[in-house]
Amino acid sequence: MNLEALPKGSVVAVVVTRHRRELLSESLKALATQTRVPDHLVVVDNGPDQPVNDLVEQSPLPTTYLASHRNLGGAGGFALGILHALSLGADWVWLADDDGRPADENVLAVLLEEAERRNLAEISPVVTNIENPDKLAFPLRRGLTWKRSAAELGTDFLPGIASLFNGALFRASTLDVVGVPDYRLFFRGDEVEVHRRMVRSGLPFGTSLKVAYVHPDGSDEFKPMLGGRFHAQDPENPVKRYYTYRNRGYLLSQPGMRKLGLLEVFRFGLYFLGVRRDPKAFVEWLRLVRLGRREQFFRK
Repeated sequence: MNLEALPKGSVVAVVVTRHRRELLSESLKALATQTRVPDHLVVVDNGPDQPVNDLVEQSPLPTTYLASHRNLGGAGGFALGILHALSLGADWVWLADDDGRPADENVLAVLLEEAERRNLAEISPVVTNIENPDKLAFPLRRGLTWKRSAAELGTDFLPGIASLFNGALFRASTLDVVGVPDYRLFFRGDEVEVHRRMVRSGLPFGTSLKVAYVHPDGSDEFKPMLGGRFHAQDPENPVKRYYTYRNRGYLLSQPGMRKLGLLEVFRFGLYFLGVRRDPKAFVEWLRLVRLGRREQFFRK
């Protein structure tokens, strides 16, 4: 075991994976070919029944492979990976999922430069569609309008907005303040919950529009209403729907998000009753939201 401390200013990249070997391979290649390479790579494997330790061992970076024989989800996987990165002595922790990757070789260098120049606690790249990089991978609300293309966001920096598990770069001292993702959420909403903590901490953070992180399109879950003024997230997959709505109920009960609760009831009531015309789906949405508010975090 290597007990040597990491160098000053060290960056540890953390990737969480499960049963996506080909996508992980592309992600690891992109991390290893950065102009400013990470000092260490931590891969948390939530599916060691289909192990990827051989891919991790092929990386030219110093690596740690953490096989979890219980599926920790994205939330638990990132929590484990972040804590391991901090235990190694990381000054910066760079988070990435297995289905996305930096858009080019300069992403980490630019993020570090921008974070230092702006004295940021956290900085993210803009997350774009891996098939069409001019489009955003997820729609972004700005005021009452929703943006779907990178060009609509500007060219420089978005303060107070960040996608936290898709190429996000955290100072270690920031994680001392906001902590790690809540394992109980498993997946869906865990990123929003950390974002909530970031906002309440008062620490400066945001998104650099100078660099991008490419990710499969996720905008199809967001259904437009009233000419696009409102959107409702409606996953087709029942497991994703369960965790999305249950965890949203928990989030809306937390400080900093409670004022959104009534708006959510109106928004999803309008969607399920007015757009989908499916009262049973609205009743199910209410049931799942109540589970989250009561902190009944049972696995689906």
